[in-house]
Amino acid sequence: GVAFLRPAEDVFAQYDENLAARNERRAEYVAQRSEPAITRDGVRIRLDMNAGLLLDMPHLEDSGAEGIGLFRTELQFMVQPEFPDVRTQIEIYSRILDEAGDKPVLFRTLDIGGDKILPYQDGPLEREENPAMGWRAIRVGLDRPALLRTQLRALLYAASGRHLGVMFPMVAEVPELRAARRILDLEIERLARRNVAPPARLEVGIMLEVPALFWQLENLLPLVDFVSIGSNDLIQFLFAADRSSPRLSERYDVMAPGFLRLLRTLVEACGEAGVQVSLCGEMAGRPLDAMALVGVGLRALSVAPSAVG
Repeated sequence: GVAFLRPAEDVFAQYDENLAARNERRAEYVAQRSEPAITRDGVRIRLDMNAGLLLDMPHLEDSGAEGIGLFRTELQFMVQPEFPDVRTQIEIYSRILDEAGDKPVLFRTLDIGGDKILPYQDGPLEREENPAMGWRAIRVGLDRPALLRTQLRALLYAASGRHLGVMFPMVAEVPELRAARRILDLEIERLARRNVAPPARLEVGIMLEVPALFWQLENLLPLVDFVSIGSNDLIQFLFAADRSSPRLSERYDVMAPGFLRLLRTLVEACGEAGVQVSLCGEMAGRPLDAMALVGVGLRALSVAPSAVG
């Protein structure tokens, strides 16, 4: 931000004017938030919100979002003083589902590793030159199956008799999804042996961030209920451009024909397979980009609460 020391009266006046205009726009959004998101030609668009902490949940009602299209479970781990055991996780996920009510929540399994390090993580970590493409997310979960099993167990218990959406991140090959699904199935069997009611409805999907999956759709789509496009990582991997680099962050246009063509092909493939598809990422929260996404066929977007309205 910018700090002004002893600002002149005209600076005060300009900020007062900007603040008034912002409040006016906010009032307009509040008045419209209960209106359905429908294009002028009658196409219904689903607007979900992203979340990652319990304190985000009140925004679900305030924003008028239809559900949680992405719950980043690792954020709740990062604010804990120690690794949360199964009971602690069950309590957290139960509270999230309670606050969501009848609105669906898609939980992304832990996306840790790379540049997301848990403060209580044991042992020294090898420095990676490209942490975004390093040992993270589902790669950590499959190499440390007890970690993934613990989280899936807690999710299943918390969602007993309720809807549960589970999303595996950073999947690069279909065998990785199969392996993650086997771990989930083991926990479902464990639940049955203990006479605990399973979720009333279980949906399993992936976050599509790695371009390699685009050429595996024929084998991937029969295994999932939904695909969530993680546009932030997908764009940086597709263009080989580190999105944290100031020199590259604006170099590649998210509405480049090649990227939009990829999205259109993916949407069509999911439609033919009867698989739900949505997009969560920064571009979904920008009006012009969002219109382009609707234009390529996307009918579900998940954005920050402030971008919903």
